[in-house]
Amino acid sequence: MTTESTLANGVLYLTLNGDLIGSPDTQLLLASVDEYLGGTVANCAIDLSQVRYINSTGIGVLVSLLTRFRSRGGELILINPADHPRKLLALTKLNNIFTIAPTQADARQQFTLAAR
Repeated sequence: MTTESTLANGVLYLTLNGDLIGSPDTQLLLASVDEYLGGTVANCAIDLSQVRYINSTGIGVLVSLLTRFRSRGGELILINPADHPRKLLALTKLNNIFTIAPTQADARQQFTLAAR
């Protein structure tokens, strides 16, 4: 799995590519997000459109990230999950817990509305 990150207006945008499974990549992802959480970042949007496969460990990583942001008064939004992640989120009913946006622009708008 590869990860790209950008920071804009206090929002961390992550783009994941590959498989979100238990591997050293997921530990690196969590560690890099923790570095951002030490600063002014309160919200995060994760683009899952290029994630082909996700397992229970990957779901655990997403839940852990959601908890980290919400415990600091922020939010985490998932952007356009690919077919397999979308089905797994529905199967586990986590689609009711996570905010899911179809595009990055929609996620940005949701953060703006929540800030009001």
